[in-house]
Amino acid sequence: MFEEIALKPIGKVISSREEIKDDHWGQVEAFIEVDHAQFTEEVFYGLKDFSHVEVIYYFHEVPPKKIITTARHPRNNLHWPKVGIFSQRAKNRPNRIGLTTCELLEVKGLTIKVRGLDAIKGTPILDIKPYMKEFGPRVEISQPEWATELMKDYFK
Repeated sequence: MFEEIALKPIGKVISSREEIKDDHWGQVEAFIEVDHAQFTEEVFYGLKDFSHVEVIYYFHEVPPKKIITTARHPRNNLHWPKVGIFSQRAKNRPNRIGLTTCELLEVKGLTIKVRGLDAIKGTPILDIKPYMKEFGPRVEISQPEWATELMKDYFK
């Protein structure tokens, strides 16, 4: 058996986007405000020197009964193959954890401004990491055609 873990959010998303939608996140600008009770401004020292951050967050509006632990057609599109939940980036994941690489626009006090974060207003933030190109793929990327089709408007 695996040990259970508990995570405490470090902050939350402040955004004009309040409803979950599958596409058009590319130009969405949002703020991430970290918890003033847990952190001081030192938490962001040096972050402004990076162009991008990786944001790890919790899909708080996905009800437990909607969690998927098997295979399904992405976005319920029967033209795409049935694939396991770990072969897609659906929000209905077992631990409801999301991860997005965002453009860092501003660091101000205990708040950062980002572009391209696919999380709605109020989303709990679990962690923020600077994006370092050395952590990116070091070889050519491959993915199935259905994934390319699915993502064509995601960050438009």
